[in-house]
Amino acid sequence: MFLTIVIFLFCALVILRLFIIQVLQHSFYAALASGQHELYQKLFPKRGEIFVQDQFAKSGLFPIATNQDLNLVYAVPGEIKGSKDEIAKKLSEILALDEAEIKMRISKENDLYEPLKHGVSDEIKTEIEKLNFQGIKFTTESYRYYPEKEVGSHILGFVGFNGDEKKGQYGLEGYFEKEMAGKQGFLKAEKDAAGRWMTIGNTLLQEAEDGDDIVLTIDHNIQYNACQKLSEAVVKHGADGGSLIIMNPKTGEILAMCGAPDFDPNKYNEVQNIEVFKNPATYSTYEPGSVFKPITMAAALDLGLVTPNTTYEDTGEVKIMSYTIKNSDGKANGVQTMTNVLEKSLNTGAIFAVQKVGNEKFEEYVQKFGFGEKTGIQLDSESSGDISSLAKHKDIYSATASFGQGISVTPIQLIDAFGAIANQGKLMKPYIVKEIVKPNGFKIENKPTEIRQVISSKTATTLSAMLVNVVRNGHGQKAGVPGYFVAGKTGTAQIPKKDGVGYEANLTIGTFCGFAPVDDPKFVMCVKVDIPRDVQWAESSAAPLFGDMAKYLLNYFQVPPTEEVEE
Repeated sequence: MFLTIVIFLFCALVILRLFIIQVLQHSFYAALASGQHELYQKLFPKRGEIFVQDQFAKSGLFPIATNQDLNLVYAVPGEIKGSKDEIAKKLSEILALDEAEIKMRISKENDLYEPLKHGVSDEIKTEIEKLNFQGIKFTTESYRYYPEKEVGSHILGFVGFNGDEKKGQYGLEGYFEKEMAGKQGFLKAEKDAAGRWMTIGNTLLQEAEDGDDIVLTIDHNIQYNACQKLSEAVVKHGADGGSLIIMNPKTGEILAMCGAPDFDPNKYNEVQNIEVFKNPATYSTYEPGSVFKPITMAAALDLGLVTPNTTYEDTGEVKIMSYTIKNSDGKANGVQTMTNVLEKSLNTGAIFAVQKVGNEKFEEYVQKFGFGEKTGIQLDSESSGDISSLAKHKDIYSATASFGQGISVTPIQLIDAFGAIANQGKLMKPYIVKEIVKPNGFKIENKPTEIRQVISSKTATTLSAMLVNVVRNGHGQKAGVPGYFVAGKTGTAQIPKKDGVGYEANLTIGTFCGFAPVDDPKFVMCVKVDIPRDVQWAESSAAPLFGDMAKYLLNYFQVPPTEEVEE
């Protein structure tokens, strides 16, 4: 009886242990038995990928930030057998490394781990494995890969080392680091004296949680063409850089966002100046110049203080206190309408309009258009600009701001403001993330968000018509597309001196912001060319770039022309 009970209990314990191993701890032992690669996948999360819209792709999406599994080749010197000279020679040929350096590393007898090379492909790994060198081993490493290289690099940012840890930095990688990184798992188990896993010890496997995928509003085809055209324009004009943003004015969706100079996030560590990592479309602030005049005119029109045909006498200059402000061309044009003010980009006319509005109301409208605060777009590093001078409610500050001097803005703020004009006066929140997809497939979608009604629909329609005249008859003619009504405004901004009062001589920033077709805008676009060396005015730098891209967009969106085009 006693023996039977003992045998019964023993069998029960065996069955219980088998149940624990095969059922309760199945994932733990399955991971150990599966080999190093699968164990790595179970313990280390897969970083979420980033996708853009692509109507020509089968899934409708294109990956612009994804992951690659590569290999680390390392040595355990104490396990190496045979001639170290021969091993070092062979490995140096395959890995393209210095032979003496390899020999030095594999000769450290008491070293248990000596890395030889990161980022090794499976093909090279197989080639080394065929040599059957004892003590030469491999482990899987996950690398971030950007198939488009420089295209959209400012949007993406990169994944790089922050101390000893890899983290997303700048752009989307930095903004959504926590969401895309996921959660690392862990393996806890006891080992015997020989270093083997003990099946009778306490074991625990917590599998990793993969990161979220990010789906953008960016259109892959528009983005590629926009970045290419911006790069070509910067090279053509010998400019320091530039930016280009395209947005759907009705929703706030960003369709393209490019900056120059850009960088290859696959080779972020080769960048000489880390300033290139900052997105010029959201981070860089500057005095916008005359592209700001439609904002001034919008306030005067909305308050009913002027109409497109309201006139004033342009003497070529305006005196405020001890200051004399002149037109950019230095000319006196006589009697001019408000439409002429925008067409000819007259500083005196902008001052006439802002004096009608008044200092307090002008500041109020500038704020309503979103200047002086961040848009809240989900990208790392955004600036709010500076309109603090308007809070002083002094005539001189309102006068200079009326034509875009003495205040600073960002390109993303400008395109949002012009988007409000194109969208019947409604200011939308710009957004670049369409949805976040959890590992289980659950989606968190972003929807268009209306911030406020800045100006009336009537004012927006009137101002849009005035801006069409700028492209048809004024300084924006090179931004036009034959057969279409394009609205927009140039801005040639001076650059404040870093040391001292005043502006740099012969250095300018060219901007053009506009939308088309004016009766039902499919896009609003802002382009900026920083310090072109061959031309001075925006009508010769930013406007042609806008026109070239606008022609592509109207064709891409299959918008039929509204006028006959003369051959």
